[in-house]
Amino acid sequence: MQPFMVRLIDLKPGTSRHEWHLGGEFFEAFGNSEILGAGIEVSAKVNSHGATVDVACEIRGEVTVACDRCLEDLKLPVETSFEESYAPEGVELDLSQDVYDFICTSLPLKRVHPEGECNQETVGYLSE
Repeated sequence: MQPFMVRLIDLKPGTSRHEWHLGGEFFEAFGNSEILGAGIEVSAKVNSHGATVDVACEIRGEVTVACDRCLEDLKLPVETSFEESYAPEGVELDLSQDVYDFICTSLPLKRVHPEGECNQETVGYLSE
């Protein structure tokens, strides 16, 4: 899995920036078979206060899933963010679970192509 680790021991006073790119293997590592591919950029601003760490994270890109109607690939945009305060234990802060959760909850429940863009052969079978 691609690391979303912030080494707390390396943080200097003030705000630091961290950037990552994630692909489909990130979701595979979580056992998510619904996301077939991804191209997502994650940018985090981290502010250490000693015992706590504030993180502001921006997530943008797209994921590929199967259309609920025709089962063909469907690209969905992803644009979400979160701000959290952490009281980390140890020398690293792992943001992987939070990044995964915010991406998954930002996706629509109904995942279908716009009207007329589904595979017409499949849609024809469904109409019978």
